[in-house]
Amino acid sequence: MIATARGEVQTPAFMPVGTQGSVKSLTPADLRDVGAQIILGNAYHLYLRPGQETVKLAGGLHGFTGWDRPMLTDSGGFQVFSLAGLRKITEEGVRFQSHLDGSGHQFTPESVMALETDLGADIVMAFDECIPYPSPRDYVERSTARTARWAARCKDQFVRLAPGRSSPQALFGIVQGGTYPELRRRSAGDMVGIGFDGYAIGGLAIGEPKAATWEAVAAANELLPADRPRYMMGVGFPEDIVAGVALGVDMFDCVMPTRTARNGTLFTSSGRMAMKNARYARDFGPVDPACDCALCRNFSRAYLRHLFMAGEMTAARLATVHNLRFYLGMMERMRDAIEAGRFEEWRKEFLAGYGAGE
Repeated sequence: MIATARGEVQTPAFMPVGTQGSVKSLTPADLRDVGAQIILGNAYHLYLRPGQETVKLAGGLHGFTGWDRPMLTDSGGFQVFSLAGLRKITEEGVRFQSHLDGSGHQFTPESVMALETDLGADIVMAFDECIPYPSPRDYVERSTARTARWAARCKDQFVRLAPGRSSPQALFGIVQGGTYPELRRRSAGDMVGIGFDGYAIGGLAIGEPKAATWEAVAAANELLPADRPRYMMGVGFPEDIVAGVALGVDMFDCVMPTRTARNGTLFTSSGRMAMKNARYARDFGPVDPACDCALCRNFSRAYLRHLFMAGEMTAARLATVHNLRFYLGMMERMRDAIEAGRFEEWRKEFLAGYGAGE
């Protein structure tokens, strides 16, 4: 469990991604209905629009968006990776061109902490570099060491800004190290030495082999304290979340359920379903008989397929409701299984059913 000023987050938890202050196609009421405890926003995108000052004047992200439960903001470190052609990294920080209009901007650990303070999320992330895969070991080592220096600067600035906050915030450090277990351990040790409220494991699920992913997570968790939240960033598929929980991870986020929903792919208790497939044209059963979401309670596979084929916006909304309810319901059942001491049994049952789909 993670305690915040806006309520508790039961773990393991999945965070729907609202990059620009909105989980695409859904309202805060929809998010509450599907069981979201906490959502994620992206500091880089919110800095560009609507802008730091606008959000601050609105009372922070909660006042601006109408979401009254916990929020987490990423620091923009992933954009250091994804916008590689538009940025330059130095010891001071990252100079980048806006992907919107080409204007120049500078992110430093200090400016990012000021930005995230003004955005006002309950949990904020330290500034880091998400290291590309593959990368040479010498580059990974240099970048990981720089991320540690940036993390220390973030912590110092976070403490300096504390008197100006309207409500308490928690700061998480981010473990890097690529796919090199010894560098993951070194980075985890550096972060623990600085001291954070929680710890993220970043720079994974970006194309590396799955075996390397789990080796990196296990290496980091050897040193990360069990009494602080562990957050695996950007993961992912349901089976990967289950695997992460088995390794001791508490928090996850990913655009997977919302992005695939808009493209017509739904997650169900018997696997993934491509709803545009002609086989569903006269299938009048629910998408997932085991699901309690608004889509499965009220509409058929045939109707949802019709909405997608007709280009109706309702299709994306209903599919997003379903996919997030599937993910969040999965987390609820995992928490129940852990509480009952039967996680491994539940895990085998879940994967056996989920693997039977398309």
